[in-house]
Amino acid sequence: MKLQEINRKLKETRDELLGIINGLSGDQLNKRKDPQSWSISQVCQHLIKTEELYVVAIKKGLKSKEDSFIENKSLGFLLDRSKKLEAPDIAKPTDENLEYQEIIEKLNNSREKLYGILNTVEDPSILSRRHFIHPVFKEMLLIEWVRSLYLHEQRHIKQINEIKDEF
Repeated sequence: MKLQEINRKLKETRDELLGIINGLSGDQLNKRKDPQSWSISQVCQHLIKTEELYVVAIKKGLKSKEDSFIENKSLGFLLDRSKKLEAPDIAKPTDENLEYQEIIEKLNNSREKLYGILNTVEDPSILSRRHFIHPVFKEMLLIEWVRSLYLHEQRHIKQINEIKDEF
């Protein structure tokens, strides 16, 4: 998948997320079904942290001067909510209650950081020739890091819709 197509999917997915949380009250954003589950605000915090961590990983991967000869990963499993995935501690949300405007600002900031690094890439094919080690998925080409971001966000959009169904 080309970077241009991935960028389109990133934008579409983010627009969908913003549309889903638009107009929710602080109570709705921060309500938890039980102490073990995340609120919508926490899901958004997780998305923000993940995106910021991915920017760091992509930057590190771009510093490599050697081509990687690893296969593209099949990332479709990210959309399967029947299989629980445990977020690494570094990407877990806090218990802090966030208001709508703060969530939007943080989502926008993390996306700006992502586009900031992607826009510095003169030859996008480099993303398919460099890799970085993912804490869960191991060796991943940088293009797959970028692609997995919108799939990861789509997974959590499903989770947010499940939370909203509880209102």
